[in-house]
Amino acid sequence: MDPAGGCPHADNARLLAAGAVAPVVLPGEVAGMAVLGHDALKEFLAHPDVAKGAAHFTTLRDGEIPDGWPLKTFATVQGMTTADDADHRRLRSLVSKAFTARRVEELRPRIETVTAQFLDDLDEAAAAGEGVADLRRHFALPLPMGVICELLGVDAEHQDRLHHLSNQVVSTSIGPEEAMAANREMVVVLGAVAASRTEKPGDDLTSALIAAREEDGDRLSRHELIGTLLLMIIAGHETTLNLITNAVRAVCAHRDQLELVRSGKAAWSDVVEETLRWDSPVSYFPFRYPTRDLTVDGTVIPKGTPVLAGYSAAGRDKSAHGPDADRFDITRTGGARHLSLGHGPHYCLGSPLARMEATIALEQLFTRFPELDLAVPEAELPRHTSFVGNSVHTLPVRPRA
Repeated sequence: MDPAGGCPHADNARLLAAGAVAPVVLPGEVAGMAVLGHDALKEFLAHPDVAKGAAHFTTLRDGEIPDGWPLKTFATVQGMTTADDADHRRLRSLVSKAFTARRVEELRPRIETVTAQFLDDLDEAAAAGEGVADLRRHFALPLPMGVICELLGVDAEHQDRLHHLSNQVVSTSIGPEEAMAANREMVVVLGAVAASRTEKPGDDLTSALIAAREEDGDRLSRHELIGTLLLMIIAGHETTLNLITNAVRAVCAHRDQLELVRSGKAAWSDVVEETLRWDSPVSYFPFRYPTRDLTVDGTVIPKGTPVLAGYSAAGRDKSAHGPDADRFDITRTGGARHLSLGHGPHYCLGSPLARMEATIALEQLFTRFPELDLAVPEAELPRHTSFVGNSVHTLPVRPRA
């Protein structure tokens, strides 16, 4: 796996041509596997003999993974993404109350209001930049970051730093010292958030998590609280940030699809779903581990192997999505539904919120700036330095013709 990331689709196509499951070499020469094919990934994500807990990661358990390994946080953070069975159900139940359909719908007016405010910021930035502004910085980032921080009760003073640290945590190209420093600082910042909400509880998820007790009296541990907050901050803004960015890139490159929405032949929600399939905001997500030697699509994945879920590859798997899987088509019917928000017991809890944010963002963006277009060619956009996230680092646009 290339630690520097880059556009994954050419490599994905090459790997898929060889099979639905591929051996990969992770940073630090750690042997792993990737499940790339749609059907194989769907089976793997829901398989009862696949675990998320780091105790099942053989080389990590045996002390062969050094501190500072850039992917170590994905394996060792204590929270829903590394919990199994009863622990996973307990942690998920504590958070799920914030993401019910009713609770998410209650956020709609607030999301619509802040979206309009950030569009003002984008317009002002473009006016100051000779008609060009970075849509990712001025719009696609602050919208989901502001929403998730408001949901969690995180003060505005922490938001910029948390975004920077999130980028460090999900990067696959930074060195050991940087990785360890980012994780230490993330714990400090989130500890400050927890302390603030402990002292002054509010109507937010962090306060609710601190107060939560299970029926048997067990409180969420400090490590689980920090791990849950870390997960919510990263998953709650990085993925939606990439989704909005990738959707804008896709629509700008396919003006015929934009016209379908404007003519009423398709909806912005169709743009969101096709973007999730065609250019998944997460490319390869770490980790899952077979608890026994497991055969997936004819390939044996040895017990304890760290496995990447290849969402960006599965989204363009022609065996599932048809021979035109590489084509961006918001009217697409038939074929398999994408897996970009997961599948099985770890399906993304925040998917209704992400979909709502992206749909509102796109509708307001192209209503206010109908001629919006990229200010530089797609090929010149700098990519994420990670094979986990899938997007570009900046997105210069001209909001007005």
